[in-house]
Amino acid sequence: MSVSKEILEKVNKWTNFAEEDLRLAKHSLTLASNCPFRLTAYHAQQCAEKYLKAFLVYNQIDFPYTHSLTRLLELTSKSLKRDKLEEVGTLSVYAITTRYPGEDEEVSKEDAEEAIRLAEIVKKRIQEEFAKLM
Repeated sequence: MSVSKEILEKVNKWTNFAEEDLRLAKHSLTLASNCPFRLTAYHAQQCAEKYLKAFLVYNQIDFPYTHSLTRLLELTSKSLKRDKLEEVGTLSVYAITTRYPGEDEEVSKEDAEEAIRLAEIVKKRIQEEFAKLM
């Protein structure tokens, strides 16, 4: 499949934003005290979401305005091997419940570290696919 320069630029923007989210999530864990673990998890979720959306943009698959990683994974089903991505949908909760008072549940350090681990799985999987395609 031939991909236009415009599409590649959009993919690059999505992945750059994803990398910023991941970098911020990881950096937050270095705080000496009072780490906002809910925000760490939120940025890990955002990283995974943006990598999935970058993949969809590359494959010219329209996607709705959603933070549901499960829904985004469904849209990739014909183009992306989903092995090792089964757990990723669990990150979706961090897109909403961690941002608004009254909706949030406590996010522990372990939860935040797991969110980062899952985001890194998505990143690796998408990067592997891009390496095959580009």
